[in-house]
Amino acid sequence: MSDLSAKYLAISIAMFPLIAVALALGRIFSDWISSVARNPGARDAVQQIGLLGFALTEAIALFALIVILMMMFVI
Repeated sequence: MSDLSAKYLAISIAMFPLIAVALALGRIFSDWISSVARNPGARDAVQQIGLLGFALTEAIALFALIVILMMMFVI
C-alpha cells in the first residue's frame, strides 16, 4: 500500500463521524418536532434543549471536518 492510498484510506475513515452527526441531527429535529406537536406549551423548554443538542452535535462535525482537512492538506 502506497503512502497516498493510506492517506486516502485514513481520510475516508475519518469521515465516519460525519455520517453519525447527520443521523444524530435528524434524530434531534424529529424528536423536537414531535415533542412540540404533542405538547405545544412546552415549546420554550424543549427549544433550549434542542438548540443545545444541535450546537454540540454540530461541533463534533466541525472537529471531524478540521481533522479531515488537516489530513488532506498538511499530512
